[in-house]
Amino acid sequence: MRHVAVHLDGPQAEVFLSRILDKKQVSRHYFRSVEDLLTLAQRFSLDLIFIGGSGEDDDPVFGILDTVRAIKTHTYLSIIPTILYHPNPADTTQLAAYESGAEEFYSDAVPISIAKVKTGMLIERAIRDLAVNPSTRLPGPGLIDLEIERQIKMEQQFAVCYADLDNFKAYNDYYGYYYGDRVIRLTARIIKDVVFDLCREGFVGHIGGDDFIFVIPADLVPRICENILRTFDVIIPYRYQTDDRRRGYIVTRNRRGEEENFSLMTLSIAVVVNKGKTFSHVGEMSHMLADLKKYTKSLAGSNYVVERRRKY
Repeated sequence: MRHVAVHLDGPQAEVFLSRILDKKQVSRHYFRSVEDLLTLAQRFSLDLIFIGGSGEDDDPVFGILDTVRAIKTHTYLSIIPTILYHPNPADTTQLAAYESGAEEFYSDAVPISIAKVKTGMLIERAIRDLAVNPSTRLPGPGLIDLEIERQIKMEQQFAVCYADLDNFKAYNDYYGYYYGDRVIRLTARIIKDVVFDLCREGFVGHIGGDDFIFVIPADLVPRICENILRTFDVIIPYRYQTDDRRRGYIVTRNRRGEEENFSLMTLSIAVVVNKGKTFSHVGEMSHMLADLKKYTKSLAGSNYVVERRRKY
């Protein structure tokens, strides 16, 4: 079910909206002001904002451009696709709407079939964009799950690799979030470059924080993982100041508030291989990966470990 925030003036806008959105798959939520819209956004996960005018002389759609500007300057509302409708708008009105931030402006001159497709694409693109990590621009958890489920349905042999930085929290606390984010983006670049250089059909995702997932053919696990670890170990020391790099550790407080020596960051990769119908859904693989990751991180240095046990 899609949730659409709607502001309508006149029957023409109502008819147009009904023709481009499937009533069975859409829940409408009406608003009159930005304050109403904010309330709706807090209650529902809005997929679309639709504002329609009547085309009459006192049509408020021309004044609604201020509302569109307010929507697009609000941090949360700005990510929701906004569509305007007017039966016969002037070119200047359409131009002003786009300049105000509206993603689309429909009129009666637009075929319904095209409007339906474009609206669906706007919604799907917004959902996809929200599923991408803004820092690394890699697919997030939702898209990662979809990819793994797709691979499982294909019943082919593939590997899911869970990469996690060791001692990242200490580094982040010591140098600050700005430098921590640079390390996250650097790690994403290393993984992405190695995977796509050696496997064009590979998939790389960012779970969040310092956790990454990549999905590759099982036979490429050694080559890809070894190259990722080797590259990481060569580059990452240069993310430390010279004195810290030469010393080989930093001194900062641990989770108990006690000062502790933390070695330079390393990378741990837990690997689970799906052979045919070994796994039936992503949750089973996630369970094994989480367990294996703990063991992999307990090893010194950068390592990758392939799960050899049967599914449990």
